[in-house]
Amino acid sequence: MPELPDIVVYLESLEPRILGHRLREVRLLSPFVLRSVTPSPEEFEGMEIRGLRRLGKRIVIGLQDDLFIVIHLMIAGRLRWRESGARIGRKIGLAAFDFDSGCLLLTESGSKKRASLHLVRGESSLAEHDPGGIEVLEADLETFRAALMRESHTLKRALTDPRLLSGIGNAYSDEILHRARLSPFRLTRRLDPEAVSRLYEATRETLLLWTRKLREEVGDGFPEKVTAFRDGMAVHGRHGKPCSVCNSAVQRVVYAENESNYCPGCQTGGRLLADRALSRLLKSDWPRTLEELERRRRSFTADPGPEKP
Repeated sequence: MPELPDIVVYLESLEPRILGHRLREVRLLSPFVLRSVTPSPEEFEGMEIRGLRRLGKRIVIGLQDDLFIVIHLMIAGRLRWRESGARIGRKIGLAAFDFDSGCLLLTESGSKKRASLHLVRGESSLAEHDPGGIEVLEADLETFRAALMRESHTLKRALTDPRLLSGIGNAYSDEILHRARLSPFRLTRRLDPEAVSRLYEATRETLLLWTRKLREEVGDGFPEKVTAFRDGMAVHGRHGKPCSVCNSAVQRVVYAENESNYCPGCQTGGRLLADRALSRLLKSDWPRTLEELERRRRSFTADPGPEKP
């Protein structure tokens, strides 16, 4: 899912292309992508683009007459910049916004269509799409601490809860926790002041670092390779690979449709975290440490098993 750094770079790339220009037409290929009833797409046509902003992980395009286009890319939604009147591919195309300067395509890969488009009028209606999480890059330590401690959650869940913190998802939460040297399953209300401060700094540093990297990667172009798995990430998407800090093998915990990637050496004191399904399956056989895991792997490799008849 595109997160704060990706959304910021999308907005920075869109600004010189559409700000001050007029929206000529809204074309919808998928009737399900539009989740609002009023105002109608026709009311946006001919309107000038007055501003762009981020609302959590949503992209907001502001037009004259207090109109707003709200795009939530979810997991597989992406934006493409093309020439005016570009064709919407039937396989992944959802919608197209034709400006007098070019065409913005909204696409989504995969069979599950989760990306959404809302057309709204007025700041009060726009505010209904704001989950309410604080902007960490604009917040001081005490504001961050208050948001983090509002409910008792694991750190992984707290970082990705849009009601608490704005714009952070699965990928960058892994990177943040690695930088902060904290377990994804540690509870928020069990953090001491030093750990909270470390997490605050790690969150800011990670978001700023990756925003800068993505900005440099795109340059004057448009983001075409928006992905949750990037070269240079410390742990996210690096299961089984060595940690760049301590050389321990990166581990993962799978749950629902997500997973947490972490380094046992840097984050959990060498202890392996077991996800609920594997813990039920393996019970006491679940290896508790990296050393135990390696012993079992060596034992498995050394034992060829029963001979085949």
